[in-house]
Amino acid sequence: MTDPSATNADFSSPEADTYETTRTFESLGIIEPLVKALANDGITVAFPIQAMTISDALAGRDVCGKAKTGSGKTLGFGLPMLQRIAAKLADANGNLQQVPGGPAKPKGLVLLPTRELAVQVHEVLEPLAASLGMRAIAVYGGADIERQIATLKKGCEIIIATPGRLIDLGDRGELGVEDLDVLVLDEADRMADMGFMPQVEWVLRRLSGPHQTLLFSATLDGAVDRLVSRYLTDPVFHEVQSDTQTVANMVHYFFNVHQMDKVKVAAAIVSSYDKGLIFCRTKRGADRLVEELGKLKVNAAAIHGDLRQQQRERALAEFTNNKLHVLVATDVAARGLHIDGVDVVVHYDPPEDQKAYLHRSGRTARAGTAGVVVSLLLWNQIVEASVIQKRLELKLPVVEIFSNSPHLKELGTWQPDPKDSVL
Repeated sequence: MTDPSATNADFSSPEADTYETTRTFESLGIIEPLVKALANDGITVAFPIQAMTISDALAGRDVCGKAKTGSGKTLGFGLPMLQRIAAKLADANGNLQQVPGGPAKPKGLVLLPTRELAVQVHEVLEPLAASLGMRAIAVYGGADIERQIATLKKGCEIIIATPGRLIDLGDRGELGVEDLDVLVLDEADRMADMGFMPQVEWVLRRLSGPHQTLLFSATLDGAVDRLVSRYLTDPVFHEVQSDTQTVANMVHYFFNVHQMDKVKVAAAIVSSYDKGLIFCRTKRGADRLVEELGKLKVNAAAIHGDLRQQQRERALAEFTNNKLHVLVATDVAARGLHIDGVDVVVHYDPPEDQKAYLHRSGRTARAGTAGVVVSLLLWNQIVEASVIQKRLELKLPVVEIFSNSPHLKELGTWQPDPKDSVL
């Protein structure tokens, strides 16, 4: 991570994983139309990352926010971006002058790694932008580019984009970034992991005029650190940090299961909850599990890269709206998806490493709600799981479990006896 003293940056003290603050958005300087729009959705009090970053962002500072997915960072960057751009577009009478149509020249750009995240961030920011008389649109791969171009030609103030589609539109002359006032890089570490840094730098190199950059990431090292050092100006750093690497109000279980009983164990776990998310390593494995769960009367659907964008969005929408009981996902869905009310996350296949474990598990225990995380391990996967535990500073037993165990209906309260560990 960038050394704050080396950049003369202010680095706020890390806060614990608590989601209760006393700061209202009004007290942070957010204007009335946005405060009202938030209140209409029942949002009145800021989460820590919002309380820490909004004032600096409103003041025009470049900001680096280190926070996990689910910490509320979309509003942390979205509110100040919308408010500052609306102020710049206001005429002498305070009336907002919209950006004219033609090739899109937005004032604000949110760059993020996946189309699912683009859709979700757009769902949050679009109504807030509308409350100020602005238009926010999302452009991403896997969707009809001609339809996106037609929307861009009508004019917009804010664009939410994935790197590849942004470059495609730029190369076609349908979108320019030279007039940006605010650039947001969301999930910057994930963009680095996915090889998108050249596209990110493509944008940054074209920002010749004064602009503000807001960067949010779960980590601030490696390629992200180099990006910050090269392109951000005197950034202020803010961090929301747990005492441990995992969110405090997750309950973790590591179960040794048998191959023939594994699907039934997964079905028994999710059947005790309203909303469950299961992770598989492969697309074929996810499809197969959905089919097997269906035979056990579990209403499940898959989300992975081989599905059409429309299918993925439909599955996400049905899961979000409680029409779908279980979502079975590959790791493409592990970062950035904001789905409220996920009660349990099941690692049907072990994650690749401790970072992937955190990214997957972060779908539950979001923004202060309790959540249960269960890892299902075959005999040849137990050592792998013990390595992940060690790196996360977890010391939990790996206990043998069967699908008819009454303990599967007591997850969240049941504490396995360490003496029963197979390790």
